[in-house]
Amino acid sequence: MESCPSVKNILVLDSEGKRVAVKYYSDDWPSLSSKQAFEKSVFAKTHKTSARTEAEIVMFDSYIVVYKFIQDLHFFVTGGDDENELILASVLQGFSEAVDHLLRNKVHKKAALENLDLIFLCLDEIVDGGIVLETDAKAIVEKLSGHGLEGSGSITEQTISNALATAREHFARSIFS
Repeated sequence: MESCPSVKNILVLDSEGKRVAVKYYSDDWPSLSSKQAFEKSVFAKTHKTSARTEAEIVMFDSYIVVYKFIQDLHFFVTGGDDENELILASVLQGFSEAVDHLLRNKVHKKAALENLDLIFLCLDEIVDGGIVLETDAKAIVEKLSGHGLEGSGSITEQTISNALATAREHFARSIFS
């Protein structure tokens, strides 16, 4: 029986190896210190390579890590040692292209920090609980920009209205339960 493609984590680090946006989908790193140690180790192993045009693949501590650098940001997708490298590479490609489009081709640390909400929404569209949902950058961007939604405003307005709607639902459920 084959399982769904899955990832262990997706990391976006700056040129010094510091966190910009990270999301872990497995309990392989149970504490914050173990997560930071993994990030530091992965960065140390990869930062001297030239993964600017094509994604690179490396085996690291029994994990497959696919990575790519854009400007001063380092993108990493980690999977188990039995995961398909091509699927991990397509997750990385879809994520980095979607971020590039959402940041209007200005992929650098300052722009990423200013639009961190979009980056995390992008992560949520790509992977849910470690299971790969989408790898097509165009489809991801369309979902985030609200194409096909009536009266769609800016992405930030949609995010706030979605959050309020969810809060209303949870509040209503808690009252009637």
